[in-house]
Amino acid sequence: MTMNAYNELYLDDAMHNLADMLDYAICDLNYEPDEFFSWFINSGIASKFEKGNPKYITGMSGVELCEAVLKETNITPPDTPATNPDFKGKEYWAGWVLAYYQWYSGRRFEDIASNGLTISKIMSMYILHEADESKFVEEAEKIINRNKANEKAKLHKIRKARGFTQKELSDASGVSLRMIQLYEQKQNDISKAQVNVVVSLAKALGCEVEDLID
Repeated sequence: MTMNAYNELYLDDAMHNLADMLDYAICDLNYEPDEFFSWFINSGIASKFEKGNPKYITGMSGVELCEAVLKETNITPPDTPATNPDFKGKEYWAGWVLAYYQWYSGRRFEDIASNGLTISKIMSMYILHEADESKFVEEAEKIINRNKANEKAKLHKIRKARGFTQKELSDASGVSLRMIQLYEQKQNDISKAQVNVVVSLAKALGCEVEDLID
């Protein structure tokens, strides 16, 4: 069972805040959904949000959350008030259900988006908005697992980006060449590796441990 990053007591606030943020960014500020979400990730706020930082999940409104994202990415927030329509559409729902899915699954927002569950994709699933959240979780898992199956292991991609051969990484990390090959071929699940193994690989590659988890 996945360990949730923060107590369920705060989940409702988190869901409404992410929903209000996307609704404001897309509907009022007219930002392209996936582009704005990439700013959310690159700003570093997504990481803090998914870890349950109270400043972001309960300490500010969705509009303030949007403004914080823009400031962190050096974009001057427009002086545009939220329209707060009584009707909340697919933009709002996308943020609402995504916050739930991220909390439930424990996946990083960055990994969720990179594995095909983008904001535009979630918006296209609006037909599920009246269904129980478990139905969305089921469909989201299908999308992500299908994309992950066709994707190179993160260890492979980061190793190539750093210019290491498998043998060089083995020498630098102290992890056996065969073990590295099995992780890159996804025959062994790196998320189930001993902590010291993943730490050694991350240190040799100059990345965070979570960057290597598929």
